[in-house]
Amino acid sequence: MRITRKLVGVGVLALMTGCSTISSLNPFASKPKGNLPAPLVDLKGSMAVRTAWKLEVGKSRNYQFTPAVAGNTIIAAGGDGTLVRAEAASGRQLWRVKAGMELTAGVGTDGNLIVVGGDKGMLLAFDMDGKQLWKTQLSSEILSSPVVGQGIVVARSVNNRIVGIDAATGQQKWTVQRAAPPLTLRVAPGMVVHDKDVIIAQPGGKLLSLVLATGAPRWEVEVGVARGATELERVTDIGGYPVVFEGDVCAISYQGRAGCWDVMTGSPRWTRDLSSEAGVAIDQRFLFASDDKGAVYAYNRESGTSAWKNDKLAFRRLSTPVSYGRTVAVGDYQGYVHFLSREDGAFLARAATDGSAISSTPLVAGSNLIFQTQNGTVTAIAVE
Repeated sequence: MRITRKLVGVGVLALMTGCSTISSLNPFASKPKGNLPAPLVDLKGSMAVRTAWKLEVGKSRNYQFTPAVAGNTIIAAGGDGTLVRAEAASGRQLWRVKAGMELTAGVGTDGNLIVVGGDKGMLLAFDMDGKQLWKTQLSSEILSSPVVGQGIVVARSVNNRIVGIDAATGQQKWTVQRAAPPLTLRVAPGMVVHDKDVIIAQPGGKLLSLVLATGAPRWEVEVGVARGATELERVTDIGGYPVVFEGDVCAISYQGRAGCWDVMTGSPRWTRDLSSEAGVAIDQRFLFASDDKGAVYAYNRESGTSAWKNDKLAFRRLSTPVSYGRTVAVGDYQGYVHFLSREDGAFLARAATDGSAISSTPLVAGSNLIFQTQNGTVTAIAVE
């Protein structure tokens, strides 16, 4: 298991949060430790892909940054405090600003406000022209990208304190504290706004739905069920973002399960045992997931029955997949993007970025797929 590559973090973080995170010795090293990654095989190139544009935003350091789409633009952030807005189709830079501090999480936006996590738990808000509007101090380090909806910014600190903040003023409106398990992965459990609610992935394998206006709980479910005798065996954090599609919300956990639940009630649709530190992708027919051993799976979205499995990328530390057209794409620890057939998982194409790991969640922006690497390259890849 990939848990053998982790070690227990102690010191200030443990004292602040009452729990410990399990971190790699060097989580974004160019070569994974332990099991050797599968070599890349030659492809016949049955599908053409090309790099549409690239944009440098600064190294992520020991954090994960996922760009955000706002209309026909992309907003991206880097660990050195860089924040950039660019045209999604061409990559033409509209503006670039410095946040005035190093950043740890982002980007969140509703198309009117941009929010990112700053050093030492500082939450920063900018307008769509890159002007800083406000900042507010949270209780501890921010690893998860904040989100914005219904005039509320929602942010989660590493000690599992969730706050709702007035998007106009930066004033705190509500707080929800959830217990954190003794050990957690150093990942960035995501959040998603759906209608008048926010759905929050948490350490310990739970998925929580809160009312945006008040923070009142709507429902809470266990995605990963802790098993085993030791704390290491019982780590079951959710990685990546929950994904809402039609009436379902779907997610996956480490040493746990993949599955879908009713977005309004939390009632289970289906679950399957699977372990991943990344998230899931959804389309009209399938749920896609990459597990912690480097296999990519497709499940029937409505029933959870297995559609296919591709295990030819073993131990390449795969990212969350992304579905587009007839393909599903996934990044790896060397910055390669692998394009698989949506129908049967066969390899279709491969593209290179900058040679560093893709650990953030890819996204679709118009006709381009967007990937951000740990070295800070945002790459748009067009499928032809």
